[in-house]
Amino acid sequence: MADKYDVIVIGSGPAGYVAAIRAAQLGKSVACVEKWINKQNKPALGGTCLNVGCIPSKALLESTELYHEAKHNFADLGINTGEVSVDVPKMIARKDKIVSELTGGIEMLFKANKIDWLVGTGKLLAEKNVEVTDHDGGKKTYTAGNVILASGSVPIELGATPLEGDIVVDSSGALDWESIPGSICVIGAGIIGLELGSVWRRLGSDVVLLEALDTFLPMVDQQVAKDAARTFAKQGLDIRLNTRVTGSKVNGNKVTVSYKDKDGDKEMVVDKLIVAVGRRSATEGVIAPEAEIGVDERGLIHVNDQCETSVPGVYAIGDAVRGPMLAHKGSEEGVMVAEIIAGEHGSLNYDAMPNVIYTHPEVAWVGKTEEELKAEGADYQAGTFPFAASGRAKAKGDTGGLVKILRDKKTDRMLGAHIIGPSASELLGQSVLTMEFDGTIEDIAHTIHAHPTLSEAMHEAALSADGRAIHIANRKPR
Repeated sequence: MADKYDVIVIGSGPAGYVAAIRAAQLGKSVACVEKWINKQNKPALGGTCLNVGCIPSKALLESTELYHEAKHNFADLGINTGEVSVDVPKMIARKDKIVSELTGGIEMLFKANKIDWLVGTGKLLAEKNVEVTDHDGGKKTYTAGNVILASGSVPIELGATPLEGDIVVDSSGALDWESIPGSICVIGAGIIGLELGSVWRRLGSDVVLLEALDTFLPMVDQQVAKDAARTFAKQGLDIRLNTRVTGSKVNGNKVTVSYKDKDGDKEMVVDKLIVAVGRRSATEGVIAPEAEIGVDERGLIHVNDQCETSVPGVYAIGDAVRGPMLAHKGSEEGVMVAEIIAGEHGSLNYDAMPNVIYTHPEVAWVGKTEEELKAEGADYQAGTFPFAASGRAKAKGDTGGLVKILRDKKTDRMLGAHIIGPSASELLGQSVLTMEFDGTIEDIAHTIHAHPTLSEAMHEAALSADGRAIHIANRKPR
């Protein structure tokens, strides 16, 4: 193993491992530093996303959605299953197997691309030197032509509700319960809280989500957010806005949650408490003072548009820098930086960044919301199409939600797309591509969509923006 590399990446999450692979593809000698120890007490690549984030949560969301469908909806499709039961330990084991396969896959990709995995904790020193501390406390320093900081993020903890065993947990801890709690309180009704709340609600837990904000999903187009709120309420998720948690106390196998709403101070006793109030950048201890890299009060590393820090040849990507904490955002920044290091042109269109909430129905969006456009005084039109009018959605028995497209009235350019409904995360790709190519709503309207498909809803929403949808009664475009 060498002591000097063209590129050293600190962190192997979706930002770091992608940056390492792309740099190796471009002919660079690459090492990647990763400290993660998995449930089996073995070093693992993949960071939060693959080990305790995106992948395991989606595995549980898929398992629990199928269980819910079998228990509640199969009969409507003419499928009689008898009594349906769930084996939670087996469900957790399946989730762990998926994680193991994917993290092992990254290790194989590292070997195939001749990337050295430096197991331990990385710290950037001066002169682009990187100190790696192994799990026994041994230290070794490596030199790099370029360094990419991809240290990721960690869950935000609340001082009023300290984590305690498997009763008060963060988002990672809520992925490993092997029995179904009778009742759960989730602090935070954002993306993570809704996904975890959905998993355990489908399995039968009573779930209450306490949200300090007075607006549900403020980052989402509010027509879609209101639809989502109604749907989640029907599913049994008790979402309480404008509610601030003030403390928690574990008593035996229960936890008392103290909170304050418009009516004053209150308490509830539940079996489990999940703290899901967001994540913070995990840059603490990653940069030595002598490295002279700027970091703001939130721990985010200062970078320019190409993710380069104030020190030439030192880059930072993913959750370590400004912008949404999204795995795909970090991955694309990793590709961009690797290509810039190799002397190629690298760029990233942050205006066409997809966002998804993997509940059922899924919520997905890209670009501006209608509220943002109104605040800007933009001259825009909206086109919508409900899945209730989709032949494919009816055939699937999944007709809730809608597609909403926003366009510039003068140029017809797509300004945003917002979807709540079946396969929203997959349908969104068409809108992201349109925005990436600076396309128009007319481009979608003139594109032939297979029938019957869910994607036809995108086509009809595009037509609706101009008052010429076929399968709904047209209104004058706004």
